[in-house]
Order: sequence, then structure tokens, then C-alpha cells
Amino acid sequence: MHNILVTGSKGQLGSELREISENYKYNFYFTDKEKLDITDENDIELFVKSNNIDIIINCAAYTAVDKAEEDETNANMVNHLAVKYLSQIAKDNNIKLIHISTDYVFDGRNYKPYSEDDRVDPNGVYGKTKLDGEDAMREINPLNSIIIRTSWVYSSYGANFVKTMLRLGKDRDEIGVIFDQVGTPTYAGDLAKTILEILPKIDNNKVELYNYSNEGVLSWYDFAKEIMKMSKLECKVNPIETKAYPTPATRPHFSLLNKSKIKETYNIEIPYWKDGLDRCLKKMGERK
Repeated sequence: MHNILVTGSKGQLGSELREISENYKYNFYFTDKEKLDITDENDIELFVKSNNIDIIINCAAYTAVDKAEEDETNANMVNHLAVKYLSQIAKDNNIKLIHISTDYVFDGRNYKPYSEDDRVDPNGVYGKTKLDGEDAMREINPLNSIIIRTSWVYSSYGANFVKTMLRLGKDRDEIGVIFDQVGTPTYAGDLAKTILEILPKIDNNKVELYNYSNEGVLSWYDFAKEIMKMSKLECKVNPIETKAYPTPATRPHFSLLNKSKIKETYNIEIPYWKDGLDRCLKKMGERK
């Protein structure tokens, strides 16, 4: 039986993996930064060898996009150097590594969905450090390992856009939400299931890149409207431009991901974004 280390287990994706783990015949080791410091190479190696780990799913990340602009050192430690350490230990110990990355490695100026081999050009510290992590992993090249880039992640766990909209929808009569940033939400529960489904099929000599989000295309404004509709909240959602809501970090205006490669390689179907939202809201008891 495989022994799987899941880092960042208290985050959105890690929590979803924990929830469905009992449905799969693996031994899971769910860790957070208190249990395992992935910015310490020796700590990782000791944990891996002590528990005979043969698969690592790295869900850990520094995801505070705006804060990262002033905290590059810590963002770099988690998003870049920790991935470098995990990759080297995976290679040295013949461990399969699944690493989660982001659409922020792109500049968001495309006009068609990004494929895995499109030019990367991150706008800020978060995207740059995530790209540096990808590059380190690809250079070290642990066997049977993949990188999954995803976008607009939400879950019934943690802090995210869906929870923010639900809170605001209950507290306010109307809100403004950005309409000129386009992409696709990713329900972390769907991504978690996909990871565990494709796990036994991963077989490659060089690190492969894959895109994953739910199906469909929409703006944050459209997303907010559907959250209010499904939850039967009376809050009016008004469309606003990005320039009306300035942030320290620049957000990509276009985050659509082409998912053909992962669908064809592993013969999977990806759920439509409204179906993922429906399941998430039902789990939270917010679907009316």
C-alpha cells in the first residue's frame, strides 16, 4: 500500500483531500507547517524516510497574493525553495511528486485559453515565486511527477471568494464585483478527486505540466451573481472595473486554462463550474 504525504493539509485542497481520503486505499500522512516544515530540507527527508513515503502531494503554498508583494522572502521560501527541496528528495528516494501551481504564472493578456506550453510572464511576487518553484522542479526532474496549474480555487474550507460573497450577501443590500477579469472557478473538491483518480496512472520520465479548472468561462461578477442566485440572497451585484478596486498585486485579466492535455492523457471528464458550485453550497448548507 502506498504511503502518501499531503502537505498544506489545512488549506482548501488539502482539506478536501482529507475528506475523501477514506475512499481510497492509501495510507495518508496529512501535515501542516506545525507537523512538517517543508522549508527545512532535513525535516522533509527525516519525515519521508521515517514514514516510508512514496508519493507526495504538495498543496502547501504562500497564497496571500497582495501580502507577497511586501513579503517576498517568505513567499519564496514556501513557493520556490520548499518545492526545490521536495523535488530533490523525491528524486533521490524515487517518490512520485504532484505539485499544485497557479494561473498567475501567466500575465493574463492572452486572447485564447492558456495551454501548458504558452509563454509565462508573471505580474507579481506570488506568480514569480510559484514559477520559480515550477522551474526548480522541472530542472531536478523527479521521476513520475507532475505539476498541475489551477485557478480561482474555492471550497467549503478556508477563506475564499464564495465565502466572502455569502457573508457580504447576507450583510449588504448591494455590492460591486469586478467584471473585466475572466477565468474559471475551481472547486477544490473536484480537483482533489481528480488528483486521486489519476494518481495510479502517472507514468512519465520528465515532469509534465497540466492545467485544471472546472469547465466554462465567466467573470468574477458572473460568479458572484450565481452565488447569490443559488443561495437565494437578495443582495444586488453591480459590475465594476478592476481600476475601481486597486490592489497591491496586479491580477491577471484573462485566466482561462486549456485543459485538453489532462483530459486526454488520463481520460477524465471535468465538471462544469455551476455543478461544482452547486455541490459546494449544498455541503455548506447554503444552497436554497
